[in-house]
Amino acid sequence: MDTHRLLIKLSNRILIQFLIAIILVGVVIFFNAEFLNHFYLENQQTNTGIIINSSIAGIFLFGLINLLVLLIRYSTEEAALTAFVENIEAIQANPIDGINSNSLIVKRFATMKSINAAHGEINHNALAAMLTADEGTRLGVVRFINNILILTGVFGTIISLSIALLGASDLIETAGTGLDGMGLVIHGMSTALSTTITAIVSYIVFGYFYLRVKDVQTHLISGIEHLTSVYLIPKFVKRSEEVINQMAGLIKGIIRATEKMTETQQIYMSSAHILQQSIENNKQQMDTLTNDIGTIKHILREGFRLPAPAPGKE
Repeated sequence: MDTHRLLIKLSNRILIQFLIAIILVGVVIFFNAEFLNHFYLENQQTNTGIIINSSIAGIFLFGLINLLVLLIRYSTEEAALTAFVENIEAIQANPIDGINSNSLIVKRFATMKSINAAHGEINHNALAAMLTADEGTRLGVVRFINNILILTGVFGTIISLSIALLGASDLIETAGTGLDGMGLVIHGMSTALSTTITAIVSYIVFGYFYLRVKDVQTHLISGIEHLTSVYLIPKFVKRSEEVINQMAGLIKGIIRATEKMTETQQIYMSSAHILQQSIENNKQQMDTLTNDIGTIKHILREGFRLPAPAPGKE
């Protein structure tokens, strides 16, 4: 996945689809209001159909609200991810400047920074697993609604068929002359049909947006892990190859320093040898000079017939 692909805000696309779906449902309801009123509300011998259909619609709307909240949240997270990439590409000292501190990418950055400060080992797989598990819990409510939505239609069908059976029982007891029993049978069958239709339509619409929200979540987590691998791990984790290269450089530096010290020691030894030779040469010259002076004094004494010096004063 390229860096520019991370900037694609999938949640915004789903929000647009969400808005379009709401508009379409509103248009359908508006142009079919009379039929829907006749189908769901008129000529109802009991309130069973209204109660069950209202319950299905309520669960459906509650689930859609939760999906909308998740989409808005993931849209904010994708914006934070985009800002993080832009900060890195701008070579800012702190890549989380101007980003919400509660965003996932900032939390990932802070976690890796704290682990690195404590000289701990950063396990990318563990961080990815924790993020996936934590984000998976956010879909708990909508996952439950997605699982039970179709069952509410089955539940309504069972109750409606039970009402129809009661009407058939009354019809049998009156030997086919009771119109109330026949009406109850028709009401039960109609209610069963209406609750099934409501549940199926709700399940299809809700199931689509539930899957799309999961896609957004997967896309976001994938983007965070991509940025972690490309930008954060090289920043905080020292790979074995880098450590080996650093150790090799350190060893080479030590070897060069040792060679310099050896060369310096050899220079010092040469200087000491030269100094020692100079001292010995100076001593020899002094001895020669002393002998020469003694000879000159002897010649002068003999030439001028001077008396010999006292012992110890020569």
